[in-house]
Amino acid sequence: MTSAAPFGTVLTAMVTPLREDGSVDLDGVQKVAKHLVEHGHDGLVVSGTTGESATTTVAEDAETLAAVRDAVGSTAKIVAGVGTNDTRTSVELALQAEKAGADGLLVVTPYYNKPGQRGIVEHFRSVAAATDVPVILYDVPGRTGSSIGFDAYREAIGFDTVVAVKEAAGDLARGTRLIDLGYAVYSGDDALNLAWLAHGAVGVISVAGHAAGDLLRTMVDAAAANDLATARQTYARMLPAIDAIMGVPNYGATTAKAALELLGVLDNRRVRQPLVALDEDEVAALRDGLTAAGLL
Repeated sequence: MTSAAPFGTVLTAMVTPLREDGSVDLDGVQKVAKHLVEHGHDGLVVSGTTGESATTTVAEDAETLAAVRDAVGSTAKIVAGVGTNDTRTSVELALQAEKAGADGLLVVTPYYNKPGQRGIVEHFRSVAAATDVPVILYDVPGRTGSSIGFDAYREAIGFDTVVAVKEAAGDLARGTRLIDLGYAVYSGDDALNLAWLAHGAVGVISVAGHAAGDLLRTMVDAAAANDLATARQTYARMLPAIDAIMGVPNYGATTAKAALELLGVLDNRRVRQPLVALDEDEVAALRDGLTAAGLL
């Protein structure tokens, strides 16, 4: 691991709890934020993919961010997800997040409309230039349909506010080169967290952290201390939970919310369509994975 972690070292992309009528449950938001900080986290990502950002409104994102800040104060860095497939909306979200006191902005590659590399760079340029808030670029081609090319990364690191990458493309060799360019790299793939730490990542942005925050903290701290035996042992213990949360077709917000329900943090696992909540068989499989990891 390298030493410069601008947004903390253990972060989770928070879910956005919902009320029965489908509106955002701000009390639930604060419960989740407090739960994460109490279990190993020094950073939180709000309104990211796992926060169902594709189906939340600009106003809801503002309310959610404010609720998280009220819940955790200065005990954790707060990164606001502002990436959309519309640059104007992303700029609007960035300005809103800056006003709310976000410590960072997470900007995903525009999805669905699949811009070329020039379009991706110009999207990042516009969002980064809109505020003075540090930016994490987010590369997750499995969801967006396009990836950030190395030349685009080379150009974007020259933007004043771009400092980090959430890497979910699985390219460890390229990640090493990104570190050499000056990026702080965060693992965006729970299954590869240990590998990323060994390759110099400064930390993780997790989904499994909703249930396994304390184990993530142990693993990240052990890696930072060059205690790879402890880091590997902890990672191995987490694997059943990672597989249960991330290794099934209906994963992400669905499995994370169900895990929080099993842990008693939330009293439901509601998601917004087109997602559908886990059925009872899926919950049973999730329970087995969490139990095997010693989390239930």
